[in-house]
Amino acid sequence: MGEASDVSGIRAFLFDQDGVIVDTERDGHRVAFNRTFAEFGFPVEWGVEEYHELLQVGGGKERMKHYLATRGFGVDVAPDTAPDLIQRLHVRKTDIFVELIESGALPLRPGVRRIMSEAAALGVTLGICTTSNERAAQAIAGHLLAGIPLAFVLAGDVVKAKKPDPAIYLLALERCGCQPDQCVVFEDSHIGAVAATAAGMHVVATTNQYTQDEDLSMAELVVDCLGDAGGPPARVQRSVRHFDLSDGCVHARELIEWFSTS
Repeated sequence: MGEASDVSGIRAFLFDQDGVIVDTERDGHRVAFNRTFAEFGFPVEWGVEEYHELLQVGGGKERMKHYLATRGFGVDVAPDTAPDLIQRLHVRKTDIFVELIESGALPLRPGVRRIMSEAAALGVTLGICTTSNERAAQAIAGHLLAGIPLAFVLAGDVVKAKKPDPAIYLLALERCGCQPDQCVVFEDSHIGAVAATAAGMHVVATTNQYTQDEDLSMAELVVDCLGDAGGPPARVQRSVRHFDLSDGCVHARELIEWFSTS
């Protein structure tokens, strides 16, 4: 890792995974859930818009529990068998999702590798904080983010309460040894931004199809992506004050300086 940055007190960049690092929700997790339901013989298929609604429940197992309790799986499921069923469904769903990642079917979102590399060169600690399954998170870290010096990957059931509870970000503070205002969190959703804000951290929101209309007013900067040179440019959707995107990219040094003068 490079010399610690001398431009501010920002010491850590923390990234949510799904929808931030990879646009996994619509064409990754949703697809994996539907294939799993089909394999188990359940006449359930989560549509694009329906899955958006379900994303308001943090965590895959929790999402299925909620759906089973409110809408059912189309066949009778005895209450005493539900916990084991949900666990088996989630294991198989994770297998399918990891296969999608390893096949290269789900690329990184624009600017993610670039800004991580920039931050690492400045001595900024990098971490992932996600409600996604541990295996799924490690697959993305190990394959799509190979070569990026991640200090930690916090995922799945590493904390008891999932986003919008701030527990995972409070744990991240312990892992990186930082104060809340020394951390910039990259989130894409309302519940994620609420969690990071509750932990006292700075928030940059990078929206996607599912989250572009969500309430992200707690984020200090909202962009549609982080931007890549020669690729999709970033566009500011909302900011608490002017943020320069002269080359269409959100750069680590500029972001650090921006938060330093807030």
